[in-house]
Parts: sequence; structure tokens; C-alpha cells
Amino acid sequence: MSTGTTSNHPLPERSPENSVTVLSISPIEADHVFLRNVFSHSNWRVHGVRSLREALAWLRWQHSPVVLCEETLPDSGWKQVLHEIASLRDPPVLIVTSRLADEALWAEVLNLGAYDLLMKPFDLTEVFRVVSLAWRHWKNNWERARAIPPLAIRRALTA
Repeated sequence: MSTGTTSNHPLPERSPENSVTVLSISPIEADHVFLRNVFSHSNWRVHGVRSLREALAWLRWQHSPVVLCEETLPDSGWKQVLHEIASLRDPPVLIVTSRLADEALWAEVLNLGAYDLLMKPFDLTEVFRVVSLAWRHWKNNWERARAIPPLAIRRALTA
């Protein structure tokens, strides 16, 4: 279990080549500070907001391939966040965070389509690993979607 510090902790190099912004949705400012410290040595940037309303306003103008969301927010919860981001162009992957993480919540998170569940207090290495893998998952899906021509074009090419 992490002590919540980020110093003298070797992290695997799974950073993107270019700057990528992770959106952190949590009413707890300490969560945003911790995440910024985790990624301060990399090309990751963390933008923190306190509510779903703020997150949606930000996502109208910016893109984040990965969203971390506290289980319970002042104006909603992670399920509503998952529903809202699903309608975005190139929807981000969602990682739920919770102090009350257990097997039932983990199963629900995965079954409803979120990427993963991170337990709090955060473990520095686990946060970096899960966010990096989530970004790679999003990136692979994005690249795959653009590599496959639409059905009408494929039919025309094979006709």
C-alpha cells in the first residue's frame, strides 16, 4: 500500500510521446494534487475538476483519452459519467476511484464498461500502470477504428 508520496519511486516508462491530458473528476483536491505529482516527470498532464458538470464543460473544448472519476461526485456518480462520456467523439476510457473498492464494485465497474477500478489511498506505481494501460487501450482502439474503412468503401473496393 502506498504512503501517498511520489519521491524516490521508480516508475515504468509508459508515457506517451506527446503530451496527453488525463481528466480527474473528484471533489477532493488532494486527489488532483497526488495525480499531478505522479505524472509530473512524464508527458502526462492532469486536469482536475470537482463535478460531472465541470467535466462535461471541459470536455466540450478539450480531449482526454483517460478519465479518472471518484465513485461519488457532488452532482452524480461514476455510472452517469460513464453514460455521458460514451456519447463523445472518440470517447475516453473511464477509471473509477474509491476508498470502498471491493470485489462487487470492481465487477460492476468492469461489467458496465469502465476500464478499471483504483483503490484509495492511491498506490503510485499502480496509478501509473493503470493509467498508462488505459491510454494504450484507448490509443489502440482509436488507431484500429481509423484503419478499417467504412463498410461502403470496403464493398466498393471488393466489387
